[in-house]
Amino acid sequence: MSAYAFFVQLCREEHKRKHPNQSVVFVEFSKKCAERWKAMNDKEKKRFYDMAEQDKKRHEAEMASYVPVGGQKRKKIKKDPNQPKRSLSAFFFFCADERAAVKQKDPTLSVGEVAKILGARWSQIPEANKSLYEQRALQDKERYEREMAIFKGGNKKLKQMTHQIVQDEDDEEDEEEDDD
Repeated sequence: MSAYAFFVQLCREEHKRKHPNQSVVFVEFSKKCAERWKAMNDKEKKRFYDMAEQDKKRHEAEMASYVPVGGQKRKKIKKDPNQPKRSLSAFFFFCADERAAVKQKDPTLSVGEVAKILGARWSQIPEANKSLYEQRALQDKERYEREMAIFKGGNKKLKQMTHQIVQDEDDEEDEEEDDD
């Protein structure tokens, strides 16, 4: 829990003690808590930050020994920043071409509203126009596959070079031990 969450929890407990039979109007309660929090100085907030730090340590300790129901932890795979960008679909090429026109007509549209309009337009365009976007998508897929082949091949070479360097260092250490 965050320091502010501990503070709100304390406020809730105080409110229950003072008004045990009164129901809480969440909007009003949260506004009052926020005002109180903003009015507090750093010295007053310190105890809540300390509580949050302790809770963070507790959480990290629990997560270190946590095993999910399936029995295995999932490790987050970090993406190599040098890895080629994935290929775009025909629909994404269409969106790239049409998004500016939709936004120009109505700049107040949200991202979701623009996406809905583009989806509706995509479903209504003739197959001849769609095939042009599908051709671009196919070309982009071929680009991605070429770049991935180079990328994967480069990684194999890098691994082979690293393995060779480590092996050479091990051989040098063995020779030094033989000299002693």
